[in-house]
Amino acid sequence: MTLGSEWNFGDFILATLWFFLLFIWIWLLITVFADIFRRHDIHGGVKTLWIIFVIVLPYLGVFVYLIGQGHGMAERNVQAVNHQREELRQVVGYSAADELEKLDALKASGKLSDAEYQQLRSKVVTG
Repeated sequence: MTLGSEWNFGDFILATLWFFLLFIWIWLLITVFADIFRRHDIHGGVKTLWIIFVIVLPYLGVFVYLIGQGHGMAERNVQAVNHQREELRQVVGYSAADELEKLDALKASGKLSDAEYQQLRSKVVTG
């Protein structure tokens, strides 16, 4: 008997669903572990307790962490992105004056409308 004869379309869909659920679960675990290790507002003992909680009771641990710390995770991710952006600007030599000069040139050539120019200019000025 071949393996292909025992599988039907419903089994394939169910296996695919389980695969994606497993993939999402692994992604959540990695995200939670990364957030725990990146945090600077808690000390090593609390981090250890979170890690043990997530390892011993993985489903409950991840869901409790996401519910309790989800807002903080988002804020920490935004801060990390802003920090990386600032480091990149320092390395590349970003200058708000250079960006404003480029915007002025685009507006003068007619490639930007007044509304687009004002919107982009406010983004450059506020950072």
